[in-house]
Amino acid sequence: MNHKGVEYTLTRSETPGFWKWQFRIGDLVRSGRTEASLALLAMRRVELRIDRELKHAASQLTP
Repeated sequence: MNHKGVEYTLTRSETPGFWKWQFRIGDLVRSGRTEASLALLAMRRVELRIDRELKHAASQLTP
């Protein structure tokens, strides 16, 4: 999947109601899991996390 040019993966965990995710921004790799009953909700949570990381990366570049 892709959000704002960032490729990410989202897979259903062995535990019901949990999803595993991973994305890479440059050399930074983030991974984790989120609790959500619906795949769309899990996708939205990962995309919000990507947005936070992109915002943080942009703030590091500007003095």
